[in-house]
Amino acid sequence: MSTKVNRRQKIRYRIRRKVSGSAQKPRLSVFRSNSDIYVQLIDDTNGVTLAAASSRDKDIKAQKGTKSEKSKLVGAALATKATALGITTCVFDRGGYLYHGRIKSVADGAREGGLQF
Repeated sequence: MSTKVNRRQKIRYRIRRKVSGSAQKPRLSVFRSNSDIYVQLIDDTNGVTLAAASSRDKDIKAQKGTKSEKSKLVGAALATKATALGITTCVFDRGGYLYHGRIKSVADGAREGGLQF
């Protein structure tokens, strides 16, 4: 029985075997729900979240626009938090989702905000 969720879980585990973040180069993890999108910068060596942003943050929620446009704002918001912490590079973890649509928008927003990956 390979449901959509199980399939994504397998892809996630496959990605996580290869992708790991450190304090200098954290992992940019993306979670996409039907209505919102959440991103975090994670240091896997210590198991801590360094910075996080989501489409539920007040300033982003107040914006009008499509979910893809809001995703781009979320990526940019995370990038500004990262630069405040002195982080310039990261590893992108798409979380088992296709690199397309809202996931791609987050990556583009983060790149425009100054993060490199």
